[in-house]
Amino acid sequence: MMYDATANLLLTPVDKEAPNRVRRLRRLGIGLQPDLAFDAFADRLAEVTGAPYSMVNFIDENRQFFAGLHTPDDMGAGSELTSTAAMESTAHRYMARDHGYCPHVIVRRKALVLEDVSDYPRFAGNPVVDEIGIRSYLGAPLIDRTGIALGTVCVVDVEPRPWGRAGLETIKAMAAELIEQIHRREDGGI
Repeated sequence: MMYDATANLLLTPVDKEAPNRVRRLRRLGIGLQPDLAFDAFADRLAEVTGAPYSMVNFIDENRQFFAGLHTPDDMGAGSELTSTAAMESTAHRYMARDHGYCPHVIVRRKALVLEDVSDYPRFAGNPVVDEIGIRSYLGAPLIDRTGIALGTVCVVDVEPRPWGRAGLETIKAMAAELIEQIHRREDGGI
């Protein structure tokens, strides 16, 4: 993990598994372009959790890619996540690796619940707070049969959310469901 000596805050963690993850994702043929099945999964994830934003996120050495993305239909343009172009353009499905919380989930290999990011000084300073307005996060890793953490499923909100134990169990169950879909796809079942 890297630390900012001036602010003593935890920065984006070092990800030694990234090269293996990228090779695995390429073998699976995922993580480079939007995927209708992942978009549908993100839609369902948003519905199940009641969150306005949800993602199926794959992470390489430098950036994150939202292969599945759900944003509110009734929101106007103005941020990286709410722009109509973000839903239609592959370019707007990318985010820097040092933005957001999914890189922490990938390295920790455990779900992360942030009901109000401002309650956690090490996460409150993340660029997504000021640039996009994220106030709460709930995410879980997608760990496949090879033991590699391929990416994450996550939901975010611009308001604090009491995710609680139920939210944690839901996001973990949804991650397990999606990894099974990925395995079926690899086995030729989808």
